[in-house]
Amino acid sequence: MTTATPEAPSAKASDEHTPIQVTLKILRFNPEVDQEPHWESYDVPAQPTDRVLNLLFYVKDYLDGTFSFRRSCAHGVCGSDAMQINGINRLACKVLLKDLLEKNGKKTEITIAPIKGLTTLKDLYVDMDPFFEAYRAIKPYLITYGNEPTRERIQSQADRNRFDDTTKCILCACCTSSCPVYWNDGSYFGPAAIVNAHRFIFDSRDEGAEERLDILNDGEGVWRCRTTFNCTDACPRGIQVTKAIQEVKRALLFKRV
Repeated sequence: MTTATPEAPSAKASDEHTPIQVTLKILRFNPEVDQEPHWESYDVPAQPTDRVLNLLFYVKDYLDGTFSFRRSCAHGVCGSDAMQINGINRLACKVLLKDLLEKNGKKTEITIAPIKGLTTLKDLYVDMDPFFEAYRAIKPYLITYGNEPTRERIQSQADRNRFDDTTKCILCACCTSSCPVYWNDGSYFGPAAIVNAHRFIFDSRDEGAEERLDILNDGEGVWRCRTTFNCTDACPRGIQVTKAIQEVKRALLFKRV
């Protein structure tokens, strides 16, 4: 018994969408057969309203089943599909093709590569272990001492607003892998770890700020930041990453949270 190969769908015209052909230029790497990463190109039928993630699925489902990449929710929440799209760290599920199209009818070529600073395991898969080790090192959870309260810990709206921005992090690593310091020295905690430390350092209910500040005062902590703003530009959630890092630096300098 043989299994039929699925027929590749083509982009169909409609009143609202114009079918187009785009080229995906993907940096491929299979450690079992490749010595170095190499570029491969794929022509993909698409519509302007497609997301880049849809195009990647087309490549895997109809052109090359060995192509590997991470994805999960496909709605910009899980952070799984972080990658370089035309050299910029993005989430593939949040980038619409219409925003990447060449003007004047020129054929569009989109480059896809894994995020930098983390070892590539296969194609767009990178080793996230160093990233999550840094995240765990800053104790990303509420720390309190003494007896447990008999009711919820009350917090004012103003106190909540103090750290609201950094609660939005989805641990996609777009910010950390856009940092030139992290590229050159993977021992740096990186922007994402510092953002998640900020989220608890400035939480009025938390009592572990001093512990986290001591951790980030290390030689591989906040002082490695060179304020290039790459991290802020790369964040798909719009977090003011550089601002959060500077606030942690000030908390260390002035011993005030």
